[in-house]
Amino acid sequence: MVEKTKSSVKVAVIGAGAWGKNLVRNFAELSALHCVCDVSEQTLSQVRQQYGVRVTSSVDDVLNDAAVDAVVIAAPAAQHFEIARKCMARGKDVYVEKPLALRVEEGEELLAAATASGRILMVGHILQYHPAVLELKRLISQGELGRIRYIYSSRLNMGKLRSEENILWSFAPHDISAILYLLDEAPTQVSAQGGAYINAGIFDTTLSTFEFKSAVKAHIFVSWLHPFKEQKLTIVGDRKMAVFDDVEAERKLVLYSHRIDWRDRVPVAHKADAEVVDLPKGEPLRRECEHFLQCVETRQTPLTDGRNGVRVLEVLDACGRSLQENGRLVEVSRSRCNYYSHPTAVVDAGSEIGAGTKIWHFSHVMEGSQIGAGCNLGQNVVISPGVKIGNNVKIQNNVSVYTGVVLEDNVFCGPSMVFTNVINPRSHVTRKHEYRTTRVREGASIGANATVVCGVTLGRYSFVAAGAVVTRDVADYSLVVGVPAQHAGWMCYCGVRLPDLEGTVACPACERHYHIDGASCHEVVITPADETPVVAATELAA
Repeated sequence: MVEKTKSSVKVAVIGAGAWGKNLVRNFAELSALHCVCDVSEQTLSQVRQQYGVRVTSSVDDVLNDAAVDAVVIAAPAAQHFEIARKCMARGKDVYVEKPLALRVEEGEELLAAATASGRILMVGHILQYHPAVLELKRLISQGELGRIRYIYSSRLNMGKLRSEENILWSFAPHDISAILYLLDEAPTQVSAQGGAYINAGIFDTTLSTFEFKSAVKAHIFVSWLHPFKEQKLTIVGDRKMAVFDDVEAERKLVLYSHRIDWRDRVPVAHKADAEVVDLPKGEPLRRECEHFLQCVETRQTPLTDGRNGVRVLEVLDACGRSLQENGRLVEVSRSRCNYYSHPTAVVDAGSEIGAGTKIWHFSHVMEGSQIGAGCNLGQNVVISPGVKIGNNVKIQNNVSVYTGVVLEDNVFCGPSMVFTNVINPRSHVTRKHEYRTTRVREGASIGANATVVCGVTLGRYSFVAAGAVVTRDVADYSLVVGVPAQHAGWMCYCGVRLPDLEGTVACPACERHYHIDGASCHEVVITPADETPVVAATELAA
């Protein structure tokens, strides 16, 4: 028997079929399942008997249920857009199984709606929650595989044949999302070929080729006309090769230290023994469901948010166009979301800008930068190549965000604050290869005229006071002041200073609860059943 984990979030699942039943099971085991919607009376009867929750065949019943906090959509892909749009319009957070929609424009509309309404929008790209893919990300980030040269993925099965979407849209989103996550970049060009053997115009097999600016090439082969199940992802680096085989029970991730030597100008392959990587146990879908509940509770942006879903749609769309044109090389169209740019601003080709973002007077967004939805760039802001900025980021006047800086969602940069990217600059010495990464985590605020020395991380919802000079990492929720910046207290999610006490305290403004213990602070959820003593805001004020 699976031990249940308590959740205060009440979830409705729409679609309890072949895959939806797994979502129903997981949310039930997490004590979050409130109701299930499906068109099959037999399915609803089974759900009612097994889980004892309310069932309905009407989506409107779900939307009208005030007790439902969030909706999980596992209906047919053709219905994803319309159901998700209605759910967010009714104030529900949404988890949509892949693909987010069947058209890029629909995905962009959902992303814009989520940004405007403040709703959580998460896409079911399950591989980004798989321990093997998370370990691959670590190996690549730390350089253990060397420079990545080539990626090959195969997802084959004698599967359920669809009529509303072809195999490319049914199977390939998994591998596209994983490859984009691992490489941290989208392809510039794609080509795809395939065959429609069962239904005219509905491709049953496709082979897609991807070209990246970093010179990596990738292939994805998908088919639902295969005699056995195969799910493999192979990554070839110049130091090691990695094979992720999701069909394997124990040897899911294996490394090979193969190398190629050149003798007399002839390449000679040398094979090494396989190295099996130990991975933590656990169902990836459970991790994904837990992450969604956490995002709903804390309002943090999901790892696979709407922006992530739109990027996958853009690649799928380009592959689909190539399929229809007999494998022609097609450029991946990006930055198609609507944003505002003042006539005096310069936005370079090759930058990526999300829906609803505003770029004001004399600002410059440079090639290769990525800016999320709902951001606001004030006057005279510079965004350098390769910079990554999340959703709803506010950058005030006269701020330069240099290469190597990463701003996560809901970050605030005050007027004339300063980032750096080299620790020991000289005008006469080029040190672009020595750029250090500066990461500003979700919800952090940086005050006016503050300076952030490169190579540090500012924790989630941390607060850097005006004029401070940050020279080392800042903890989550920490308030730092002075030169050099020193810890001076703790800040709430809402931006109000927490009482200077240890233990469990409440924010005097919004009444969120936190546990403060020495050098750490983290938010806690207090329910009436909890026995943990809480210091009330009124008691603290006294």
